[in-house]
Amino acid sequence: MAKLLPGAAGALLIVAASVAASVATTAYTARPAPSASTATTVVRPTPNVLRSVQELARLESVTFHMERVIDLREEQEHAFGLVHAEDSILLVAVGEVIAGVDLASLRPEDVHVDRASRQVTLTLPAPQIFHARLDSEHTHVHSRSTDLLARRAEGLETRARLEAERSITRGALESGILDRAKTSAAHTVGSLVRGLGFGSVEIRWR
Repeated sequence: MAKLLPGAAGALLIVAASVAASVATTAYTARPAPSASTATTVVRPTPNVLRSVQELARLESVTFHMERVIDLREEQEHAFGLVHAEDSILLVAVGEVIAGVDLASLRPEDVHVDRASRQVTLTLPAPQIFHARLDSEHTHVHSRSTDLLARRAEGLETRARLEAERSITRGALESGILDRAKTSAAHTVGSLVRGLGFGSVEIRWR
């Protein structure tokens, strides 16, 4: 029997392994490829009107700058009502009232989309006053008067400022700030939705 040299045995093992790998590869490649599917799925992204409008959140659509003069007086009685005294303040108030629409509260049923005709109908929340605030730089006490027998009310200026905020809010409402907020919000939202590719936008109000 022929003897294999020490290096020959290793070489035969390597050759055998190579042949086995080649056969396995040939067997794998010889398998017929699966037939290609003829079904095709096409996803056409469409704009999410509800999400886009909600992202505007609190839409501050109009700001009114207001001025008011607040004359606040505190009448005091002493000696069982026999003596009357007064503590008063005259405050010149300058501030702003901001109104708009809270679009974060928009509901799915408030949005109707007709994709065939590219029309959208939106029912928006009613406009509201977001806040009224005084301009601390321009609001000032014009005069403060305390009668000789009167006790100086330390909280009188604070009360005057609170009354000024209520006063500028009433003034803004009387001047039609909510109607202006409606008009401005409808324009902003309509422009946004048309920018999403819709041709017609109808705005309604709750």
